[in-house]
Amino acid sequence: MPEDVLESQKAVETPAGGTAAPTIQVVNLHKTYDLGEVQVHALRGVSLSVYPAEFIAIMGASGSGKSTFMNLIGCLDRPSKGQYLLEGQDVSQLSKNELARIRNLKIGFVFQGFNLLARTSAVENVELPLIYSGISHQERLERARESLRMVGLSGREEHHPAQLSGGQQQRVAIARALVNRPSIILADEPTGNLDSRTSVEIMEIFQRLNEERNITIMLVTHEQDIARFAKRVVLFRDGKVRRDTPVEERVVASQVLLTMPTVDEDDEEERG
Repeated sequence: MPEDVLESQKAVETPAGGTAAPTIQVVNLHKTYDLGEVQVHALRGVSLSVYPAEFIAIMGASGSGKSTFMNLIGCLDRPSKGQYLLEGQDVSQLSKNELARIRNLKIGFVFQGFNLLARTSAVENVELPLIYSGISHQERLERARESLRMVGLSGREEHHPAQLSGGQQQRVAIARALVNRPSIILADEPTGNLDSRTSVEIMEIFQRLNEERNITIMLVTHEQDIARFAKRVVLFRDGKVRRDTPVEERVVASQVLLTMPTVDEDDEEERG
């Protein structure tokens, strides 16, 4: 293992208190795509450490490399060069099946488009990841209902996506990401299709999961207002990390919600 990785893995004080090695550690990460005779260098030597219970906003213009980086962190792709340690395990060269197992056990995904099955109830959508884990039907159901409760959707378990507002659908997607009890959540523009209040409600859920359950969260966003809910902002440009800074005067979503007009539940469903 290179010296720089060993050096960076020294125990440090974490945001949740105590000390720990990085949850995510990448060193000199490169990703090159061959498009015929043209090579596209999506990542050009990215090095980054993410510690347990951090909440990081990943920002950058289209083509900056942030989406490629998140795909690598989510074990959806493999780097062309460099090292990626996930909770101490080098996943840079794992097989597709090994990467799939890690995704299922350690990482929860939340996307801008929700990606829910239209003809499937909320609780059935949430329990889908557990089907591949060999868990009994009863336990799958119990864990799916618990995940929906955590995001404020108790009583909506049997609703289908068409019966839910956009914000409620995103909550179902977050519950689905939580059902395997991951240590990391990767969220790609999770508020991109939502109105202002609903966006803050989603950020309140992320902040609560981060602070109460110590889940490490990495969130891609184009919006400065959304990035202010994170604890740290990493800016990508031209395939490199150009800035990595803590958020000053971090915004607390629960406090912001107190200043915003409420939306009647029936009106919310019509809006969706």
